[in-house]
Amino acid sequence: MRPSGLKIAAVLLLGILAISFGSILVRLALAASGDSSLAFSLVMSAGRMGLAALLLAPGWRTLPRSRAGLPYALAAGGFLALHFAFWITSLSYTSVAASTALVTTNPVWVTLFGWLFFKEIPSGLTLLGVGIALLGGLLIGLGDAQGGSGSNPLLGDILALLGAVAASLYFLLGREAQRRGLSILEYVRLAYTAAALLLLPLPYLFGGGYGGYPLAVYGYILLMALLPQLVGHTSFNWATRHIPPVLVTLAILFEPVGASLLAFLLFGELPGVQVLLGALVLLLGVGLAVVGGRR
Repeated sequence: MRPSGLKIAAVLLLGILAISFGSILVRLALAASGDSSLAFSLVMSAGRMGLAALLLAPGWRTLPRSRAGLPYALAAGGFLALHFAFWITSLSYTSVAASTALVTTNPVWVTLFGWLFFKEIPSGLTLLGVGIALLGGLLIGLGDAQGGSGSNPLLGDILALLGAVAASLYFLLGREAQRRGLSILEYVRLAYTAAALLLLPLPYLFGGGYGGYPLAVYGYILLMALLPQLVGHTSFNWATRHIPPVLVTLAILFEPVGASLLAFLLFGELPGVQVLLGALVLLLGVGLAVVGGRR
């Protein structure tokens, strides 16, 4: 039975609030460790996914009875691992707002991949809404970029964009896994565990490890697992089963707004008028896409 629109909206709002802390916690962990290397970025990615998988582990008993969704769940976990490896590394090189604005270009890729692979042709109004919403996200990113934040903005922006492509495939495959019989808990256990297993060895390959960091670093990584991962991502994965994934990814576009405001409060990264203008444009685009999706 399809949940009410109010329930879906409430779950999406909870997810947006939770993932808005993701980039903030990464920045806090970077500051606490004093390490902006690729190896430490992979430590954060693997730690976040590993702890999330461990927290879900008590529910493991046997593999789900419905096996048709298993390959999709495992493939989704692979793309989730790529998403975090790219995106968390991007935060070492570019600003919070620019990174989150680019990594949340998911609606473009979800619309494109859904069209190519699942024959889901979007309505004209949905495409217009996606375009307007992305313009709002671009205004947010450009407004922040004028401040000159980040040590290598171009590299960070490319990594964030690759993270968006990987996340889009993750959401589409996760929707298919649930359509093929997996419950939301069965799906996230499989996907998060697969992502963790892929990420855990990587820090060692790049000259890093999991020991020797200040205690605060591990606390921030645990909060990453609890808030943006278990609350945020699980909320969005649940929503993809009940509404088109492009609408879910449009909702995620509000992450840069929340993250930018938090970055201003914690790091003094002033959002500025352009960020607020971008937020209004983004809201208009999302509204049009939602109406188009209903049609």
